[in-house]
Amino acid sequence: MVTFSANLGFLWTDQPLPAAIRAAKAAGFEAVECHWPYDTPTAEVTAALKETELEMLGLNTPKSSGGIGQFGLSALPGQEDLARAVIDQSLSFADDIGAHSLHVMAGIASGPAAQASFYAALTHACHQAKKSEITILIEPLNRYDAPGYFLNSLAQAEEVITSVNQPNLKLMFDCYHVGRTEGDVLTQLQARLPLIGHIQFASIPNRQSPDQGSLDYKQVFAAIESLGWARPLGAEYHP
Repeated sequence: MVTFSANLGFLWTDQPLPAAIRAAKAAGFEAVECHWPYDTPTAEVTAALKETELEMLGLNTPKSSGGIGQFGLSALPGQEDLARAVIDQSLSFADDIGAHSLHVMAGIASGPAAQASFYAALTHACHQAKKSEITILIEPLNRYDAPGYFLNSLAQAEEVITSVNQPNLKLMFDCYHVGRTEGDVLTQLQARLPLIGHIQFASIPNRQSPDQGSLDYKQVFAAIESLGWARPLGAEYHP
């Protein structure tokens, strides 16, 4: 049976994070996930998770720090020390609230120097994350929503995962981003299933609820279930 995780970066954003967690529970979600929960004390997040008995599947590293960065820091040449510091802070927060994964955001960059910076940041993140058994995720973002983002295709993400070669580095497969840029979502998902650490979804092209748009999510969810996927799928859409 397919189950779902509420992405609280998009859902119940009018409420403080602990209240949003409770709202997700009341709505029947099996888990929750976040974008950037860092302004909320970890004790408050943990208390809401304990009260609702919901898992926190994951969160993102910050988009910027000290005015540097736009969609992340980890592939920015010359910012390696800052990227590592941000990763360490994010992992500490994730560990405190019992999150299962951390999405390391690459940033707006390109070229060999950016690739070297990203590989170094991910290697550091994977080594640090092993202490808490946290999975590190990377996610290709489509060129319409994040123009210039370093990681922009599944093939590139696969190359990164293979090159960094760490067992706790996985792909965040977002059906919305894949559908916007790479076509057949189900074919792409089936081909890369061994690399996937988390799956997210939203309608294409408007990133709204899955009963809209060009992709038949009844078919997608049935296919994901038939592949043996047992973890909650991330509802990352605008309500």
